[in-house]
Amino acid sequence: MNLKNILLILVASCALFSCASADSPEPIPVATDDFIRAADISYLPLIESEGTTYKHNGIAENALTTLKNAGCNTVRIRLWNNPSDLHSGLTEVKALALRARQAGFKVWLTVHYSDTWADPGSQTTPVIWQSLSFTDLKIAVANYTSTIITEIQPDIIQIGNEINSGFLWPHGNLNTNENQCLELLSVASSTIRSQSPNTKIMLHYAGIGSGATWFFNKVSSINYDYIGLSYYPIWHGKVLAEVTSTINSLSQTHNKKVLIAETAYPFTLNWNDWTNNIVGANDQLIADFPATNDGQKNYLLAIKALLKQTTNGIGFCYWGGEWVAFRGPQATNGSSWENQALWDFNNNTLPVMDAFNPN
Repeated sequence: MNLKNILLILVASCALFSCASADSPEPIPVATDDFIRAADISYLPLIESEGTTYKHNGIAENALTTLKNAGCNTVRIRLWNNPSDLHSGLTEVKALALRARQAGFKVWLTVHYSDTWADPGSQTTPVIWQSLSFTDLKIAVANYTSTIITEIQPDIIQIGNEINSGFLWPHGNLNTNENQCLELLSVASSTIRSQSPNTKIMLHYAGIGSGATWFFNKVSSINYDYIGLSYYPIWHGKVLAEVTSTINSLSQTHNKKVLIAETAYPFTLNWNDWTNNIVGANDQLIADFPATNDGQKNYLLAIKALLKQTTNGIGFCYWGGEWVAFRGPQATNGSSWENQALWDFNNNTLPVMDAFNPN
């Protein structure tokens, strides 16, 4: 090959390279995964401590690994002030939150402001606070909230759990001491804002419809970010269109992001221990979603889809997914939720895990 031909080839090659570079597509931006696909894993330390093994495809696998691989991106953990057996106390929750964060999850705390379960029917003030004056109770709430933020640094924090009638009764009862309830909520909120401005604050109501409208109108003066709703067909109705309309109405009225903070559904009406189950009859179900593997999966897919179709729906949390019958088939103090778990009666993953997929 003579020198002229070599020069022609080099010129052509440079031209081709330049054209290819000019026509190359722009780098595709990395999508941010902002839609929350969460699982409440509060029972996990207790269940693991008693020797239960979770499985995926019949092989033992850490429950957090399974959830992460399925597409779950956030874990929700309940926090009790001074529980009698230390489970769900600050030490255990801090360790579980650290473990979850190391596994790649965001951490969502549901702070009950109680030593035990707080829900619409019970909001018992921690024993050590029960003799405090209202002024001193506000100080205690501020100090406790500050400690939580310092020790755990959650991505999302709920001020109370299912606080339909307020929290920290009787001082914080929304029906009988509205102003004091709002003051307590405000104290917690301002503590979080001053100490951790990036932490998202949620207020949590159990239910949909007019009750939710009433509640969020009452608390409109509080500085918070997310509206959280519990939705269980057994308690809150079986019409998903009403869930959608509630989310749309609340988000438009209050200009907030909305999550289904708790939901669950059975894959069977059978049981795996002698602890009475919450759901166990066909009339507790939505007709379109039978209590089967596919029925459970399709229910959660429907919840995810309706949230994505609303203006400000940004995610869901599956409650009790880890609460298998961990104390054996004869236990009367095992699980009342094993037929709604994310693992079957052999502790193997169920098809509902597919609903955590980002798509």
